[in-house]
Amino acid sequence: MAGPSKRQREKPQTFVCGFCVPAELSTKICTNLWINLRTELFLVSPIWYTKIIQAQIAGKRETRGINMGLFSKPEVVIAKESSNAKEYLRQLEELAEKAAGENAKKIAKEIAVVKAGIIGEDNILFELKNSGMDMVVLHDLYIESVSGASAQIDFLVLTPKINFVLECKNLFGNIEINSKGDFIRTIRCGGRYYKEGIYSPITQNQRHLQVLNECRNENHGKVMAALRNHWFSNFFKGLIVLSNPKTIINDQDAPQEVKKQVVRADQLVETIKRMNRESSELKSSMKDLKEDGEYYLNKMHIEKPITYIEKFKQEELEDQPAAEQPALIEPAKPELPEKNLCPKCGKPLVMREARRGTHIGEKFWGCTGFPQCHFIKKIVKTENS
Repeated sequence: MAGPSKRQREKPQTFVCGFCVPAELSTKICTNLWINLRTELFLVSPIWYTKIIQAQIAGKRETRGINMGLFSKPEVVIAKESSNAKEYLRQLEELAEKAAGENAKKIAKEIAVVKAGIIGEDNILFELKNSGMDMVVLHDLYIESVSGASAQIDFLVLTPKINFVLECKNLFGNIEINSKGDFIRTIRCGGRYYKEGIYSPITQNQRHLQVLNECRNENHGKVMAALRNHWFSNFFKGLIVLSNPKTIINDQDAPQEVKKQVVRADQLVETIKRMNRESSELKSSMKDLKEDGEYYLNKMHIEKPITYIEKFKQEELEDQPAAEQPALIEPAKPELPEKNLCPKCGKPLVMREARRGTHIGEKFWGCTGFPQCHFIKKIVKTENS
């Protein structure tokens, strides 16, 4: 039998399934083999095949090769640890040194609330760092969808099977969750106990999950977005974490769906591990988790400047006691409001000058109905007559 001709020998050859074939045909043959293999896989094990598709839709990939989990230590990566709360606290403390009157009390109360929130988030971060399992943690994530919806996520925790959106609550007093899912807080004041309703953190966190889902689907077509939306609840779960160790939770009458979403900080890690064990989804490798964390941090997170401190700066002028009100000076004409009347109460407006606080020396239009009316209008430019 004659061997291959010189022309045939000069053509690049490759091996496919033990047969020597021309290189230009190998790609086509391998593609057909993969299509047939994929079809056989679906016929033999449609459940396993479906799980692969689910994992691809959710952005997860199957870890191939030898599982080295028995030989490697769990790794906790804090992809984003900083929080705007500490910067907000610093600005509040600076403002408190200059504030006076009623506004000083408001700032002091806000400082206490922010400090409690920071302590609670630090407690949760400590638990996550010492979880003893693979995870990537992003703290204080701010995202916005194209529709204009936004969410400030306390913690986004990426684990091998499930991603968790955590809402941290450092609540004082004891918490009761009734049969309707309402949150009721009991606090003690002056030897008496008072009950008050609070906004449901479950509802708040559901809104965060909804915005996160919208942001994830923005760069995909309608078909893929619909599939990702369908499987979203399999891979993303919300948890409310009560970080105050003194808080007692009474949830015996709470609906089961609500009860399983509320945990104490010292129960958080065990809850995450249990939910991973119970999940039937495919595991993601640590490499995949890091890539996902970089995506959320670099592609979705928005560095939002702190603007809510301005409300206290504005109230610093409005909430001064009558004895400390800026003195009336000669009226001038620049930026005179229409008809020189207060748009709130209709009384005449007069020009005043701030004599204390961060706005000292600045001129503004103030209502003569003060202190019943607190309307002011800042003057950008003035001309002395």
